[in-house]
Amino acid sequence: MSFRATHDLHKRRFGRNLGVGLVLAAFIAIVFGLTIAKVSNGGMTFQPGTEQN
Repeated sequence: MSFRATHDLHKRRFGRNLGVGLVLAAFIAIVFGLTIAKVSNGGMTFQPGTEQN
């Protein structure tokens, strides 16, 4: 049983998938960082008389 050489199409697809994965991970990291910054600055506190139902 021998292994065949990787086709050029698979190499390009892997590169594209890797790029999309890195962009998605960066987007998630930015959203997570902004969420942590908002919560740590007291952005989630409610003022008296403005309770959410």
